[in-house]
Amino acid sequence: MLATKLRMFPAPAMNHLEVARLRDAYTAYLPLPANLEPHLEGALQHVLRNPGNLVRPQIVFQMSVAHGLPDVHAIELAIALEYFHTASLLFDDLPCMDHALERRGIPCVHVRFGESDAILAALAFINRAYALTWRAISDCPQERQSRALAYLERQLGVNGLLNGQSLDLHYAALPHDRQTTERIACGKTVSLIRLAIVLPALLGDAPEGELRLLDRIAVYWGLSYQILDDLKDVLQSAAETGKTPSRDGALDRPNIALAIGVPAAVARLTRLLYLGDRMLRRLLITRPGVSFLEKLRNDLRKEAVHITESAFEREARGLA
Repeated sequence: MLATKLRMFPAPAMNHLEVARLRDAYTAYLPLPANLEPHLEGALQHVLRNPGNLVRPQIVFQMSVAHGLPDVHAIELAIALEYFHTASLLFDDLPCMDHALERRGIPCVHVRFGESDAILAALAFINRAYALTWRAISDCPQERQSRALAYLERQLGVNGLLNGQSLDLHYAALPHDRQTTERIACGKTVSLIRLAIVLPALLGDAPEGELRLLDRIAVYWGLSYQILDDLKDVLQSAAETGKTPSRDGALDRPNIALAIGVPAAVARLTRLLYLGDRMLRRLLITRPGVSFLEKLRNDLRKEAVHITESAFEREARGLA
């Protein structure tokens, strides 16, 4: 599962005009030529018309503004990182990966348009994402540009996302324990969350201490998102999650709730949220401009309470 697990996570507070601006940019920043092959055009339009709640670009935009990036570049970076995520979803749903049938409550692209056009559409989003990233960092000093591009490559490449995905696909041959599932989650889920939270601060030349705090927050929250998603896969239906349920068990893919049990997964989630709270309190002392992260933290906790209650109710039914 290549995708980051932010889809269940409520968006940070932005006014409706700012959100509408991002939604318009999501469609407009991938212009489709008039002579585009109809099947590929259909696949791309299918995605562009269903962008989801755009949580990630809202985070990226606000982090970018808080660290001094101009609005135009903040939007470019926000959409670029969302396009990378979009491509990961298209790959993630393919029959050779998760073989999902629905995404965000609608048929997956490969179901509607075929695997070939789903792959081509994913590549189109990746290509455009790199172009937008370059535009977003073009006004930064050369040293900062080089560092940002190296960070992007590390998170998306063989040291991050791709390695995590390969471990995911070959999980059947690996130990089904917490250490293995979290190693995979760090490669897949945490890598993209690091980009959303750390990359804007890096471009804004944040101090090293702040970058370390943001990195730890990305790790703790990324693993928390993954545990929440794993619990949802085990406990909830397609109507509740908007995607094909129970895929992890059926495909023998990493799921911490299956590996260590639901109660232990809930305990691990509680611990990670506590550690994330500690890092966030330290961060806000020196960077109050990112106080919107408190809402993210609060919403994450609400989601954790909701899924935890579902777990306890299920356990109670089993004991009855």
